[in-house]
Amino acid sequence: MASFAAAGRLSLRLAGRRWAQPSRGFNAAARLAVAQNMTMPALSPTMTEGSIAAWRVKEGDKYSVGDVLLEIETDKATMDVEAQDDGILFKIVQPDGSKGVQVGTRIAVLAEADDDIAMLKMPADEAPAKSQNQSASSEAPAPARQAEAAAPAPKAESTSSASAKKGAAAPQNRPLYPSVAYLIKQNGLDPAAVVGDMTPTGPGGRLLKGDVLAYLGKVAADVPSALESRFEHLSHLDLSNIKIKETPKPAAPAASDAAAPAKDAAPAPPRTTSVSLPVSLAAVLDAQDKIQSSLGVFMPVSTFVSRATEVANDELPRTGPAPAPSASQLFDALVSPRSSAAQRQSAASKVSRGHYRPQISALPTTASSAAPKTKKRAGAVDVLDILSGKVKATTPARPASSVQRQPAAVSTGINFFTVSVPQAEKKRAQVFLERLKVVLENEPGRLVL
Repeated sequence: MASFAAAGRLSLRLAGRRWAQPSRGFNAAARLAVAQNMTMPALSPTMTEGSIAAWRVKEGDKYSVGDVLLEIETDKATMDVEAQDDGILFKIVQPDGSKGVQVGTRIAVLAEADDDIAMLKMPADEAPAKSQNQSASSEAPAPARQAEAAAPAPKAESTSSASAKKGAAAPQNRPLYPSVAYLIKQNGLDPAAVVGDMTPTGPGGRLLKGDVLAYLGKVAADVPSALESRFEHLSHLDLSNIKIKETPKPAAPAASDAAAPAKDAAPAPPRTTSVSLPVSLAAVLDAQDKIQSSLGVFMPVSTFVSRATEVANDELPRTGPAPAPSASQLFDALVSPRSSAAQRQSAASKVSRGHYRPQISALPTTASSAAPKTKKRAGAVDVLDILSGKVKATTPARPASSVQRQPAAVSTGINFFTVSVPQAEKKRAQVFLERLKVVLENEPGRLVL
């Protein structure tokens, strides 16, 4: 079995060699007997030059796909260059330590993996060919410039002024804008021939359409430079000539305005009036005595009056316009039936709570209401008779001053309750006092609960 396997592997090798010989005819290096140039690669979009740190492969050595050929140093990093195909390093042009090698410069010569190095020729460097092409392109516009010299005088003057101004501006070294390239082609010019004679005024030395029009004489030669200087001047904010604007002085008022009354004068205070009503506190005093006798608690008259004031201030008729509905009222109008909500809203808009505090004044005490005088006893009792027991001692009567009386401001009879309100709230204050009178005269007991 081993012999059969060895024979099979040998037949596969022979078949592979048989197919490899015809495929060798598609190799350009073997057919032309010329090696290939390897140039300095651009390892980043902004890379223009680099340095060769070290070659990993020596001259005449073979390499495979993925092998590191050399190390390249840039101002940012050191990177490895890997082989894309199998081959042989035929010649090293830029040795180790080469500095400032421009992108596109030949650094080595490579050959195919199966090439015979002894039969290969050294390829020519492509960099001199490029320089020769550039010199040829710069010499080509000479006939065109001679033809333009025979053109009319205005065009010649504009061309000469544009070319004279070329020394001040940097030459065009950027790719042309599509609009600029189309304008050059539209006028039958060769971009490679005429771009070097135009003065670029765009940002970063770019050629603009105005530069082409100035070169053709369709606009004045100084228009592009004037626009460039204007844009450059306006691109910087000049803060050296800033002046603070003066505040305008108010104009003096006219005589007619001075004579006329001021519109913004403070409004006059509203006129006030006093509303009074007689109220009897007899029922309040009776309720006070009953509470003290039954509960042993003394409740002053001021408590009765304060509680009656709170009751009388509820739902007084409104004098001014109704305020805007509150959030709760709007919610009730949405969720409640229209009839009930409308009734509640209309009732609430007609009444409001008052904040009145009455002043109490009692009527002056008459002679008939004065305290009765105590009668003088007929005979005086001797102290010795009392001590000897002939006469029994009697308890003297309590003077009238010791009897508990009501405060001077409150009378058991008629008291006047007065409220000072604006003239527009006179009717509202009358309703308040009438309610207060009804509660104090007829229902003082409800104020205790």
